[in-house]
Amino acid sequence: MRLISTGRHHAAFEFGDLRVVSLRDGYIDMPPTRLRGEDGCPLDELPAAVPLVGDNLRLSVNAFYVTDGARSVLVDTGASNVWHDPTMGLIYDALDEAGIDRAQVTDVAITHRHEDHVSGLIMPDGSEAFTGLERVWIGAGDISVFTGRLGPIRERVVPVSEKVAINDWATAIPTPGHTPGHTVYEIRSDAGHLLAWGDTVHVPTLQFDQPHVTWEFDGDQSQARTARAGLLDRLTRPHHFVAGAHLDSPGIARVAPPATDTRWSTSHHRSADRACRLRAALATAAKEGNVI
Repeated sequence: MRLISTGRHHAAFEFGDLRVVSLRDGYIDMPPTRLRGEDGCPLDELPAAVPLVGDNLRLSVNAFYVTDGARSVLVDTGASNVWHDPTMGLIYDALDEAGIDRAQVTDVAITHRHEDHVSGLIMPDGSEAFTGLERVWIGAGDISVFTGRLGPIRERVVPVSEKVAINDWATAIPTPGHTPGHTVYEIRSDAGHLLAWGDTVHVPTLQFDQPHVTWEFDGDQSQARTARAGLLDRLTRPHHFVAGAHLDSPGIARVAPPATDTRWSTSHHRSADRACRLRAALATAAKEGNVI
């Protein structure tokens, strides 16, 4: 993975016989209480390595364009103006800066249905962002998002319910958990493998080391935790890279294997919310048949 150009809103890399362009849609600030322990409750403290801006976590919002010179796939599209936050919606500027003609984008691969990933299919003025669009790949569990504002695109949606090839170098892989249709896209070149994911990791300074920590908006936190652990394990293989929607811009990295037996452990964070801890304890007891 070799950096070949960069700008304010993009970074382009040579990845063997492919070109991968990270596109910066912006960022969003979120409270640390979105992070959850294995009991489903907010964490009471963060490691010193986790930076805060004010009192918030700052999450990059990235999309990724991959091309072999003839065919291309755009992974995610940013927030457009749907989030009503001036810190996002920059993907169109990023595409222009990188010299990518939006009219030439035929395939868009959506990681999941949330607004900061799918909304950029429609411009703020209501027009379609990609006039040559032929297919939108998305997990079958998330296709309900294509109503209202996104309704005109529904007929071009390709639901992904199992591992399926988009072309001869891109494959859609279902990884449900964050949402029912959360999907990772594997990109293969003669230089290796790139896994492009959406909300597998929100806070890289924490969740790479402690992947058991989940996010409040993970629809199935246990399933999301399992998916993340499996993907991280795979990424430790040689010649594997990750492109993450919420990894710090430009969002492309390699993952080191555990340095010690304590890294990636399943140790628990204590929860700050006593009521939440009590609810979790009662739920566990009820599941075990100890509470009527």
